[in-house]
Parts: sequence; structure tokens; C-alpha cells
Amino acid sequence: MSDISGLTRAEVEARVARGQANRVSSKTSRSIGEIIRANIFTLFNGIIFAAMLLVLITGDWKDAVFGVVIIINTAIGVATEVKSKLALDKLSILIAAQHTVRRDGADVQVSHDEIVLDDVLWVKSGEQVPADGIVLEDYGVELDESMLTGESRTVTKKPGDTVYSGATVVSGSALVRVSAVGEDSYAAKLTAEAKVFTKTRSDINEGINKILRFMIVIVVPLCALLVWSQMRLAGGFYVAVASGAWRQAVVQAVAGIVGLIPEGLVLLTSLNFALAALRLSRQNTLVQELDAVETLARVDALNLDKTGTLTDGGIALDDVVVLGDGRAGGRAGGHADAEVKRALWHVTNEETPNPTATAVQEGLAQEGLASEGVSASMTFDGVQVLTRVPFSSARKWSSVVLRAEQSDSGEARVTRWYFGAPEIVTAALDADSTRVLELVQERAATGARVLVLASVDVSVDVSVDVTDAGSASEEETPHIDPRARVRALIVCSESVREDAEKTLAWFREQGVRARVISGDNPRTVAAIAHKVKLTGDSAPRFLDARELPDTPEEVAKVLENVDVVGRVLPNQKKLIVQALHTQGHTVAMTGDGVNDALALKEADLGIAMGNAAPATKAVAQVVLVDSLFSHLPDVVARGRQVMANMERVASLFLVKTTYSVVISLGVVLLGLNFPYLPRHMTYIGWFTIGTPAFLLALAPNTRRYIPGFLRRVIHVAVPAGLATGLSVLASTLAVPALMGWSDVSAHLTELRTINVTVLFVLGIVMLASIARPLRSWRGWLVAFFACAGVAGAFIPFVAQFFQLHIPSGSSAWVTLGVSVVSVLVWLVIRVVVDRFWPQEDER
Repeated sequence: MSDISGLTRAEVEARVARGQANRVSSKTSRSIGEIIRANIFTLFNGIIFAAMLLVLITGDWKDAVFGVVIIINTAIGVATEVKSKLALDKLSILIAAQHTVRRDGADVQVSHDEIVLDDVLWVKSGEQVPADGIVLEDYGVELDESMLTGESRTVTKKPGDTVYSGATVVSGSALVRVSAVGEDSYAAKLTAEAKVFTKTRSDINEGINKILRFMIVIVVPLCALLVWSQMRLAGGFYVAVASGAWRQAVVQAVAGIVGLIPEGLVLLTSLNFALAALRLSRQNTLVQELDAVETLARVDALNLDKTGTLTDGGIALDDVVVLGDGRAGGRAGGHADAEVKRALWHVTNEETPNPTATAVQEGLAQEGLASEGVSASMTFDGVQVLTRVPFSSARKWSSVVLRAEQSDSGEARVTRWYFGAPEIVTAALDADSTRVLELVQERAATGARVLVLASVDVSVDVSVDVTDAGSASEEETPHIDPRARVRALIVCSESVREDAEKTLAWFREQGVRARVISGDNPRTVAAIAHKVKLTGDSAPRFLDARELPDTPEEVAKVLENVDVVGRVLPNQKKLIVQALHTQGHTVAMTGDGVNDALALKEADLGIAMGNAAPATKAVAQVVLVDSLFSHLPDVVARGRQVMANMERVASLFLVKTTYSVVISLGVVLLGLNFPYLPRHMTYIGWFTIGTPAFLLALAPNTRRYIPGFLRRVIHVAVPAGLATGLSVLASTLAVPALMGWSDVSAHLTELRTINVTVLFVLGIVMLASIARPLRSWRGWLVAFFACAGVAGAFIPFVAQFFQLHIPSGSSAWVTLGVSVVSVLVWLVIRVVVDRFWPQEDER
């Protein structure tokens, strides 16, 4: 028992008063308030809300129904992200562990937050280290620091060494003086930068925001000009104000402004992102930010953390290579195999086995060699354990003395078996172990973890009981009997995920370059990567991170010829992501440890495993709840479906923006009455843009993402919008002359009916163009919405609400003629554009 007394009660209280307790403000995700604010206060919502407010103040509420899109759009974003937040928070709930500290000379139990600076803390096997500290006394302590460093090997600590919060005690225990608590701890400092929230980059939303910013520049002056032109038509400013005609002038001006804003595209984008997130959630994949769904489609560089992706973090027994008579010759069989495996089972059957011993036990259990509930000192399978030297990370070996009854002679055979690191065990033996070490190196070169099992017959009085034998034969300083001979090689490896090879093959086929970024030995990681065919049949090229340059530009050059990077530090993982960005790559990064947090935040798409540290999950855009790497192809495929389909239908919305600009400018310059009302745009949008676009966006589509989303959309939308705008302006100018109307204001309803018909017809033509090929369900979809739009005009309630009228008499013939001419204009402009401005990328 140590004589270290620890802090007194008064010293603890003084440190608590100074704020030196182990409290950390930890966020697992954005707060609900942050999510709501991010979804409400957007540029799009601001423009639509201002336009809606103008209509509500001056006009009929029916003309303000376009504002409902704000509520729907915001609700979708908030509901989806809050759902992911609640699921993530639930996933991140941990049982509040109690820790043992020594105070006033006695060991007491305290919670994580009650630990203070300079506390004397016990860290024990199976516990997570709650605070940084310096080792005072070591009792064979061994730590797993993979969550902090990325290295999966265990680390031995001696007095004077530092232990870091977040590490897990694998075996043994230690008495530690706490050197840093709360925000000053290593893990907290490592994740401090990662806690800053950054919005995921979205190509679609960036394109929409470019349009919105352009619209803002022209909206205010255009709105003022539209109001002025409509008041002038009503008899001038004073007459319009006196008669109340100014209200209708404002409503008509808003009709032009609303048409400029692709509100349906914003809504459809949010809706499709939400549906994709919902579908992914059914596969235990949480999407924390809706924009991340689009990023999935653009990923062309995937950085994988070895543990949790290629491997499941466990160790597996691969083989037991029996060496016969103890010399490194051929394999033995029969009785020798059985004896070796039985001895191996007993030597690893400790009270608190380390991960390697546990893997051996599980591997032998699959061969039927195990017994439920057998303790480390009991008789099993005709073998009795006499003495045991437990494994120690300092010795790097363990031993057991077994007494076995010989069936042929009836006598007992007593054998001491040694199990441990090859270089340590063989160095203590008299026999030449050169061949054994060669075999070990051959196996180790494949990434395997190789240990040896040696034995020597000993003479022990079999009449003594187990307890006495243990006391009598145990030495103060255990050593290996030099007469022992190596009997077998025990080959273990990290447990490779069954789905890793298939998943990596999918990414190769899709043109996504996958690299493994790990804190482990690069040669070992490369061997595992080769096993799962990271680079197909060719061997992965590996590099030690200590050889990496210091600048992203230089690192980018090196990475072109590297598939595996080992010995990577946390800041180097971030540097690698930055290097890939310099080459224009869209980078996804997987991880589970605190050491991965900065790289996940730097990447375009951070993907955290469900068993990851809370800080890592907090900065990731996607969380694989069940930690299955095999979900990633579905994740990327879903993103590609959304992105490819959204590009297909985005043109529908931008056509409306284009012709709204043309019509608004024409109305101002030519002094015309505005050719339609806001409610007309709402009606036409339902049947030619919004609803059909939503259905088309759900169609299967596996096309890889091609940069240039906005350019391709404009190529389709601008010519169609120009044709539509010119057709409506021509109709507004020509129809009064054709119909012989001397006072256009008296026939405004009839004129608007003709213009709305032109808009509807050209909207259906555009829909048919986008939906191609039409020899499928797509053709039926176009036909359905064409019929539905016409049928709505015959339903009294719908017709009255949206001010729809059926042309009759000469007006019907004029409407038909204008519609046919408009379609011809649309086709001519489309042909001319395709000839002189060909599309660069295939759709």
C-alpha cells in the first residue's frame, strides 16, 4: 500500500473555489436554438418575407400564398436537423463513471467533475482516464491511447510518464497526480478548435445564393420602377393614391419580384435533402446538416482511419503454427497440436486478460476449446494449473505451470509454458532461434502480430495442492528457463471488417480515391490495406508521416503516389486534408477518435463512427450509428441521386426567374400593365415546376457529380426563359390590337388569361424537355400535369381563388394562335443556342 496521502479536504475545497475542478463544457452537436436560427435567418427567407409583407399590407391575402414556402422550408430544415441532433445526443449519453482518488490518506470515490488539480488519482484496468496526470507509482499499467493518437498499440507507462484524459487503461493500474483538468487537459485542447461550427459547403445553395445576391441588386430599383409604371397607368401618383389603385400597383410589382426568386428551388432542395437524410437514418446513418447530403455526391477523395473502418478495433487469432519438437522445422500434428492449443488456452486464461489473450481465447473457443466459468487456477480438460505468472507489459510474457495426467503411463507430466513476444522469449533461450525469428518476420511482414509459445518440462511434487505449489514455485523475479524450446507461433491480426473489401471495391469503381490515414506503423497498415484490396490487386504504396513535408502544396505532390500514410499525428491528418484541397478535391474523412476531430472539421464531409468520441461526432456532418463502414456506398449514392436530379430540375425554376426579369423590364420600358398576378405564378408553378420537379428529383440516378452545376443550369434555363418572356411581352402588345381593344384596362382580365395560358403551355413544354426520355413513366407524368393544370380552370373554387378564366369565342382562337407561335419561338431559340453555345458536359 502506497504511503502517498493525497490532498486534504481543505486543499480540495480551495481548488474548487479557484475553478480548478475537472469540468468541461462539452457539446455533442449544435443546440436547438442554433439550428432554428440557422434555418430562419437566411437570405432567401428575408426576400420572400419582405415581399409577402408588402402584399399583406396593400393587397389581397390570396396573392401572398407564395410566402407559405418560408414556413415549409424552415420547418423541413429545423425538423430534420433537430431529429438528427436528438438521436446524436442520445447516442452520446455516457454513464457517469466514478473514479478513485486518494485524499487524507484514504481512497474515496468521486465523480468525473469532482476531480481537482493535484489530486492523487487511481487509474485502473477498464477505466477511461478522466484527467491528465503524471504517474507516481506503476502497477503494470498499460494504456490504449488510440482515441488521442490514432495508434492502436498499447503504451506502457512508468513513474514520471504523462497519461492523458481520454486514454483507456487496458491492464494493470497506476497512481497518478493530476496535472491538468477541464479545459486545460490534452483532449480538451485538441478539440477546442473543432468546437467552432462551420457550415457545410453546398454547390446548389451557393449557386442559388449567387442568384439571390444578383436579384437583390436589381429587386429594389426594379420594384420601385414597377410600382411607378403601374401607378402611371392608373392615372398618375396622386390619382392612384386617391382612388386606392396604388394597392393594386404594389401587388402587380410584387408579382414581378416574386417571379425573380426561385423559391420553389430552395424548397425542393431542402425537401430532397430531408428525404435523403430520412432514408439514410433508416440505415443507421445520421445526417446532422442537410447540405451534407449534396457534399456526398461531390466526394472524390476519401481518407479512412484504419481502426473502425478497415478493422473493427479488435484482435483476431489467425493461426497457431505448431513447430513439432521445439526446433523450427515442419509442422506437427495430432497430439502435438492438441497439446499446444490446450496449453495456449490455459496460459491465456488469466483473470484479467489483455486484448491479445482475449483474442486467443475467442479463437480457440471457435474450435471448441473452452469451458464456461473455468477460473485461472482450476482443473480443466484433464490439466491442472499449478502456478501462473500473469502477463506484464514490462516483461512482455506470461507463463503457466500445468500438470497433465498421462493416459498411457498413469503418471503426471508437469510442464511450464511461456507465451510472449518472440524477441524477448527467444533471447532468453539456449537454443538457436534464428529460424524461428525468420518465420516470425515472414508473418509480421504481412501485418500480423506474432507471439511464441515455448515449453520446458519441470519437476514438481505432484502431491502438493495448487495453492502450496503456487507459493512454493513462484519467484520474486520471474525469468524464462533457458532450457525451454519454442513449440508454436501464435499469429494474430487486427480483426478486418468483412464488408471492407467490397466497400472499397465500390469506391474504386466510382472513381473515388481512398487512402488510409493512420497513427499505426505504415508497413502494418499497408499490409491490412492490401488484405482488403485498397488498391485492387496491386500492393498499396505507403509512407511514414515523419517524412511528410510541412506545407499543404508539398504534401499534395507526395500524396499523389501514396495510398497509406502511417504514424500520422492529429495536426498532420488536418494537413493532409488541406493538401488535397489545394488540388481541388472534395474530401471526406472518417474517424472515431479525438485525434480525428480537427481533420473531420477541415474536410468537406466529416464522417464519424457511432462509437466515436463525443467531440468527434459533434464536428462530423454524418454519423454512422452502428459504425458499419459498409453504409458509406449508400451514403455517397444517395448524395449523387439528389445532386444529379436537382441539377435536372433546377432549370425549371430558373426559367421562371429569367422570364420574370425579361417581363418586368419590358413592362417598365414599354409602359404595359403587368400581364399576370402573383397567384397566377403560384398556380402555374404547382403544375409545371414544383410538384413535377419534386417527383423527378426522387427518380433513381447514379451519375457521378460533374463540377459546373450553375453553368449547366443556366445553359438550359436562360434561353427558355428568354423565349417565354419575349412571348408574353409580344402577347401583351399584340393581342389588344388583334382583338380591337381601345381600352386595355377594361379587358385586363381577358388579357391576363391569354398570358397565363402562354406561360402554362411553355411551362409544360419545358417540363417535357427536362423530363426526357418521355417513353417511360416520365411521359405519363408530363401528360398528367398538363391535364391537371387545364382541369383546375374548370373547378369553380380553384378558378375563383386563382382568377382563372376559360377563353371563349374569338379570344379562344387568339389564345391558341399565340400559344402555337410561342412554342415555335421557344424551339427556334433552343436550336440557335445549342448550335452556337453547345453544352460542354453531358447531362
